[in-house]
Amino acid sequence: MPDALELLKTRRSVKPREMTGPGPSPAELETILTIGTRVPDHGKLTPWRFIVFEGDARVRAGDVIAKVFARKNPNAQPADIEVEKRRLTDAPLVIGVVSFTKPHPKVPPWEQELSAGASAMNIVTAATALGYGACWLTGWFAFDRDVMDGLGLKADEKFAGFIHIGTVVKPNEDRPRPTLSDIVTRF
Repeated sequence: MPDALELLKTRRSVKPREMTGPGPSPAELETILTIGTRVPDHGKLTPWRFIVFEGDARVRAGDVIAKVFARKNPNAQPADIEVEKRRLTDAPLVIGVVSFTKPHPKVPPWEQELSAGASAMNIVTAATALGYGACWLTGWFAFDRDVMDGLGLKADEKFAGFIHIGTVVKPNEDRPRPTLSDIVTRF
């Protein structure tokens, strides 16, 4: 396992189309999900949950996405509908991070949503630490109520994102990162 600071300094997203199997084992998936729960959660509200898409579940989810897309885009070409059908099939594992808020006098919704985001980032980092490529994505379907309903979300839930996880098929180049002097000020 890599040194924690080195991992955090060098972590980068890997495009799902640059991933293949195998994905995490059941024990590794349990580790990833457990680490996903180890985030700041003021009030112990657990304002997030996870949906695991692996195997045929990725295809079934793609069918939901494609049907909604086709219904909302009646002039869509078959090739475009096929792209939507494959949204979750590049990586062998996709974890949907579902966010919701609970009324609380001391924990505003924004803070609860940040906790869901922290959970997603922990999942990405855990997968990377285990040697897998990982990428946190959204896309139109992450915000579409019909897709959310079709994938089993409740009316008060939304996706914080989909974490794609798999074996990296080619070396991944880093992107430019901000220069600290451009983004850091002191009060």
